[in-house]
Amino acid sequence: MCVCPGPRRIGIPVRSSSLPLFSDAMPAPTQLFFPLIRNCELSRIYGTACYCHHKHLCCSSTYVPQSRLRYTPHPAYATFCRPKENWWQYTQGRRYASTPQKFYLTPPQVNSILKANEYSFKVPEFDGKNVSSILGFDSNQLPANAPIEDRRSAATCLQTRGMLLGVFDGHAGCACSQAVSERLFYYIAVSLLPHETLLEIENAVESGRALLPILQWHKHPNDYFSKEASKLYFNSLRTYWQELIDLYTGESTDIDVKEALINAFKRLDNDISLEAQVGDPNSFLNYLVLRVAFSGATACVAHVDGVDLHVANTGDSRAMLGVQEEDGSWSALTLSNDHNAQNERELERLKLEHPKNEAKSVVKQDRLLGLLMPFRAFGDVKFKWSIDLQKRVIESGPDQLNDNEYTKFIPPNYYTPPYLTAEPEVTYHRLRPQDKFLVLATDGLWETMHRQDVVRIVGEYLTGMHHQQPIAVGGYKVTLGQMHGLLTERRAKMSSVFEDQNAATHLIRHAVGNNEFGTVDHERLSKMLSLPEELARMYRDDITIIVVQFNSHVVGAYQNQE
Repeated sequence: MCVCPGPRRIGIPVRSSSLPLFSDAMPAPTQLFFPLIRNCELSRIYGTACYCHHKHLCCSSTYVPQSRLRYTPHPAYATFCRPKENWWQYTQGRRYASTPQKFYLTPPQVNSILKANEYSFKVPEFDGKNVSSILGFDSNQLPANAPIEDRRSAATCLQTRGMLLGVFDGHAGCACSQAVSERLFYYIAVSLLPHETLLEIENAVESGRALLPILQWHKHPNDYFSKEASKLYFNSLRTYWQELIDLYTGESTDIDVKEALINAFKRLDNDISLEAQVGDPNSFLNYLVLRVAFSGATACVAHVDGVDLHVANTGDSRAMLGVQEEDGSWSALTLSNDHNAQNERELERLKLEHPKNEAKSVVKQDRLLGLLMPFRAFGDVKFKWSIDLQKRVIESGPDQLNDNEYTKFIPPNYYTPPYLTAEPEVTYHRLRPQDKFLVLATDGLWETMHRQDVVRIVGEYLTGMHHQQPIAVGGYKVTLGQMHGLLTERRAKMSSVFEDQNAATHLIRHAVGNNEFGTVDHERLSKMLSLPEELARMYRDDITIIVVQFNSHVVGAYQNQE
């Protein structure tokens, strides 16, 4: 059987290095291949009926449930693919062992896969400006798509105070999430700069002098920058800070972080759209900006400055605060709202922005216009541009874009665009000593685990202590031997150190390998990590996690000063 991933595969990562004025070169990401799968599962999976998004892109793969896709093509542009006529005879003619042979990854192999993309950074206690309220952070990614559509970023603001951390979930390819992960923090940093610093940077560009660095990036080698687009990105950023200089009224007022975050999100999305409309004489770059604009990405970004924590969220990734209660237990405090059909306020907002006669069509089957799961996102110009503008850009664009059915079709009931916005919802929280850590993660984690379990697992990992509760078996019939095994496993956890040196890795291990009793099952973990990349997306989404650990002593000192 076959399935064409269609618009999810538009984006292709580009080998590149850094923005020359701000960052260091980073090598392109490597891909993980998971060749092992049980024979019995192969026959079961490949016997499933399958769905192909595009007639001319049919490929040998498997069915991906639409509930797993963030973007679903319109049925008018889909076709069903039939298996080969002799497929059943072929499978029946094969000889299999009476007992299927099991192939499991060893613990070192599992660890190698889980730790391939992990990154940790310890914040210096004193950076010359202020004592940091952040001890450090751990991050990691586990791909399901090939290439992975998630991205992550972390950077220290050098000309202002604070640190920026964010996760970005791409759909219809990775092009937009890649661009946003490279560019958004620069827009935020520029938005936070005082007028005098903006003038100094602009004068340095005019005179050809070296620029003040505004960000110190904390990146894994797989987190790269697009070298080919660096000049274009820089020119757009420069235009933005020039406008900020021109808008200066002469009044010396404190910069509003919330307003700066909102302006940065909206301006970057506007630049992504404008660059695609203008195009570029360089055919490769022209295709790149169009891929960025026609794909999409959600973003969840945290700005931490002392005890001031701002979370800007666009889409359905989440920010969760881990709070340790007086009795040592853990509770979760949500600092973001999902922008999808499960959010009643978001549904109401969307309907109020369009005529009443569109009330039943603007959201169908819990998707925007029946197609897109998140109601806010970068890019996705198919849901923002007028029909005339879409046709004009596609007709004048490169052949690769003009031949792509995804870019040519018009969403159903498309009357009053834009239907989509990148404007974030900003949440402010003043840190307290009991606020121990922050988890930023794409929806691949939250689809798998409840927020309370996420906070408990991270909290126990960071403290090395387990708050003992009665073992819950959730209605399952458990034998005495199974219960003994659960108790033995709990004792082993209490008496031994964790094998993970990274909190995000530890959380991914649980997200992928947890069994019905809430403990990591190596056999299950091995099976999930053994799935070939064309099958992994059937079972889960890309997972990207950043765990930020706070310095409770510093946070308490801030409170005492007041």
